[in-house]
Amino acid sequence: MEAKCMMLLIISVMVLSAKGQGGLKPGFYSSSCPRAEAIVRATVESQFRKDPTVAAGLLRLHFHDCFVQGCDGSILIAGSSAERNALPNLGLRGFDVVDQAKTQIEAVCPGVVSCADILALAARDAVDMSDGPSWAVPTGRRDGRISSSSQAANLPSPADSIDVQRRKFAAKGLDDHDLVTLVGAHTIGQTDCLFFQYRLYNFTTTGNPDPSINQGFLSQIQALCPKDSDGSRRVALDIDSQLKFDTSLFKNIKDGKGVLESDQRLWGDGATRKVVENYAGSIRGFLGLRFDHEFPKAMIKMSSIEVKGDTEGEIRKMCSKFN
Repeated sequence: MEAKCMMLLIISVMVLSAKGQGGLKPGFYSSSCPRAEAIVRATVESQFRKDPTVAAGLLRLHFHDCFVQGCDGSILIAGSSAERNALPNLGLRGFDVVDQAKTQIEAVCPGVVSCADILALAARDAVDMSDGPSWAVPTGRRDGRISSSSQAANLPSPADSIDVQRRKFAAKGLDDHDLVTLVGAHTIGQTDCLFFQYRLYNFTTTGNPDPSINQGFLSQIQALCPKDSDGSRRVALDIDSQLKFDTSLFKNIKDGKGVLESDQRLWGDGATRKVVENYAGSIRGFLGLRFDHEFPKAMIKMSSIEVKGDTEGEIRKMCSKFN
């Protein structure tokens, strides 16, 4: 507990020393809506107690928001042609948590706190409640006025090669270190068998499994996703500790136990492999603390992607619809 509090203090000081991109800063609502962050946390905590897997849902929701038009809450808009209805977004969840927090905040601070900020805060709280790190979230985002499913085509995919992943992350100002660190969020994630079943039985149309899969793990995962199944079963991306935010995902990748092809490919590239090795090392306490330090930095960087300024966005009254 003391180590975690000290890490939060260090990160808070680091962030307070320089404003984020787009004029973001921690405590943006300290005067205009001082209860905002507490309301978001209480809402996330209430849902987390009922279903701890909502943490991964909120984290993924924030990631998908930031990778399309920046962190502007465009993923939250409802509608047949809206971003949330793009194929890569159909399994997203956590919308109700953001909506509940927004309703409560509007009751005390109408027209002040953006939905994009609520989502960024909720993602941080979700990690913290999963025994992961916490950090001071720079706030001050405004909500976007565009949400289109056609713009979600370039989201990272579970079948992406390292080169494709690298290109998609670089387009958002994120480097190899950020890529591997942010993939670490999969430590509390789940996916449908549908998205990796091809690795188990017919990799690259060979009729054989992906040779990079650990043989013992292959049998284990095939039992969860039989060849003739419909692919709808949910499987943990971190088979060892799916509800705890830790570094075991990186050890799994090192051991050939990555569930998604995109995750396992991090071990096959020299640059990304070095980062995985750093997080998957045997000195558990030291390296775990290091990941706890690096993940908040990567999240702050990602959550500053293409934020909207005063003239570019709005403060929505409802997160699911434009004003």
